[in-house]
Amino acid sequence: MLVPLALVLWIAVRHWSVLAAGFSHLREADWPWLLAAAAATCGTWVAASAGRQGALVERLPVRRLLATQFAAGAANHLLPTGLGASAVNLRFMAVCGVPLARSSAAVALYLLAESVARVGLLLALLIAFPDALEIGSLLPHGAVGPLLFGIGAVACAALLVLLLVRRLRTAVLGFVRSALGEARSVHTRPSRALALWGGVLAFPSLQAAGLVAVGLALGLPVPPASMVVAYLAATVAVALIPTPGGIGSVEAALIIALVAAGGPVTVATAVVLAYRIITVWIPIVPGALTLGALVRLRVI
Repeated sequence: MLVPLALVLWIAVRHWSVLAAGFSHLREADWPWLLAAAAATCGTWVAASAGRQGALVERLPVRRLLATQFAAGAANHLLPTGLGASAVNLRFMAVCGVPLARSSAAVALYLLAESVARVGLLLALLIAFPDALEIGSLLPHGAVGPLLFGIGAVACAALLVLLLVRRLRTAVLGFVRSALGEARSVHTRPSRALALWGGVLAFPSLQAAGLVAVGLALGLPVPPASMVVAYLAATVAVALIPTPGGIGSVEAALIIALVAAGGPVTVATAVVLAYRIITVWIPIVPGALTLGALVRLRVI
């Protein structure tokens, strides 16, 4: 958790002039578009609520479910790779009387469906807009081959560890088995399947829409479709980096992706800073207060 944060801090110190220029550029923002980004952020909590309900056959109380998703966003910034939100939702479902096996399967199904939806959206957009990102322009000449070789080597090493470490293999297989078992139950009910897939598709779409709105607010000279592709590519790339809430790693990946999409470094930095302020730093305090209130009220 600390190594990626330390690397990002080191990069930020080395490129502090770019960050300072990005902050100064925020004064030129078009506020109606920033309000649209805030509205899209609020929509992500509704989408998460729909997806969580769709992953479980039992009906959950709607208002408490929505409040829980808002609080889960704050918890997500305390633990890496979405563990905070999963823990909050497990506690919420336990209070609602859902057995641990069923609630764990629902969390597994939601995470699996959300990953499939995010990667599927990215692949579909890359097919529709093959020139959206110019990744090769960011790499030194001749570095693409070694980079792909390194990615393949890491993937092979991960697969080898999975095959050799029995406990890890058992945990991963149990995760997939639980998710698939709950998926069979959920997809026998069209309303639940619609809520699940509608929610997990709407969630990254609204997040990307928020980035597009901030980009328009700051005059980023990148087409909206390219901004959406940049967002999805960046979030998929940092999914395995264990920083709490993606703090640091998401910012770095988004700036790189927006620059690869054709944006100037200074404006791209300003867009990412404003986007993360709206989606992370402004909601985190009320989200933490909501989390504490829900714990005191025994909702979770």
